[in-house]
Amino acid sequence: MLPSGLRVLTEAIPSMRSVSVGVWVAIGSRDEAAELSGVSHFLEHLLFKGTEKRSALDISAQIEAVGGETNAFTTKEYTCYYARVLDEDLPLAIDVMCDVVANSVLDPADVETERGVILEEIAMHDDEPGDEVHDVFAEAIFGAHPLGRLISGTQATISPMTRDQIEGFYRSHYTAPSIVIAAAGNLDHDTVVELIAGSLGAGSATPAPLRPASVVPTRSPDTVVRDKDTEQAHVVLGCPGIDRPDERRFALGVLNNVLGGGMSSRLFQEIREKRGLAYSVYSYSTQYADTGLFAVYAGCAPGKVDEVLELTRAELAAVAAKGFTEAELARGKGMAKGSYVLGLEDTGSRMSRLAKGELLYGNLLTVDEMLARVDALTLDEVNTLAADLLTRPTSLAVIGPV
Repeated sequence: MLPSGLRVLTEAIPSMRSVSVGVWVAIGSRDEAAELSGVSHFLEHLLFKGTEKRSALDISAQIEAVGGETNAFTTKEYTCYYARVLDEDLPLAIDVMCDVVANSVLDPADVETERGVILEEIAMHDDEPGDEVHDVFAEAIFGAHPLGRLISGTQATISPMTRDQIEGFYRSHYTAPSIVIAAAGNLDHDTVVELIAGSLGAGSATPAPLRPASVVPTRSPDTVVRDKDTEQAHVVLGCPGIDRPDERRFALGVLNNVLGGGMSSRLFQEIREKRGLAYSVYSYSTQYADTGLFAVYAGCAPGKVDEVLELTRAELAAVAAKGFTEAELARGKGMAKGSYVLGLEDTGSRMSRLAKGELLYGNLLTVDEMLARVDALTLDEVNTLAADLLTRPTSLAVIGPV
């Protein structure tokens, strides 16, 4: 940790000739006031529009001139700015990414340009019901709580948002103690620290902004149906899940794999393979700092929605009542272990693993430790979680001509 409170993590991988570096800020859409919904995502766009010493073209051209790539994304609990370059160009990547995050000028003209871009992005999202239905489901679960809002904000919040409001959010939230910089590839840790200290390490530590103490409400199950003229109906059925610190998250990963995590899963076999009722059907889980989601998605013909829901509910009830078999447990464990290891085949995923361990969990499990956690799971642990999770009251989101 630098004197400013900024944290730096690296993983040296001498066999690779590339390096990925990411600047991760512990601020996301759940940290926004209602009237500023979407400001984190708006800011993500604006930071690439120019700094005190680089124009928007300079930022992209300097990275692309060495064959590198750069991008960013916003989630409900953090924002990430990253670049991937050849190992010899790491000093350039660190200088550019630190400059982008720390020194954006937020030019008023750029604010108006990006406002138009974001409004088009929101409109595009509305034209993708297969994506939109997951946001509708989050709203059904969380209601007016920030976790129930769109990361992008809405036309009603983005249109009137001022440059001063965006800058105020930027200056008050993008402080060093809220930032983790992670890098992975052919690098030297001490050199990386020196480069970052020269670009972003100045100043003394100031208190990190605290996440709003907005308790996630306990809501009654809700059903939200949005009538749209689409070829398919898009359905999400689910319930509140477990939070990120919950040690049952490893059991949840196995449960999700067996229930709806692949072509051999129960839901895929029942709904698609045996009956041909849907092209896409899967389950998924999302964990936040203090809550979570567990849900099943299916895309099907509008006239088959009732049958798909009936089969889904029956499968959830059967797993809750009878659990899985030892063979299913073994398959679910194998899928979990394979996804952990195969997901770390490039420097970008290695860099993300470092940052998320520090930013979201406060500790970093080694790959061997994660695999050992999965291996240690018993059938009783997974089935006990299923009996708890899959009997919770469910909410439903549907988009389509239904």
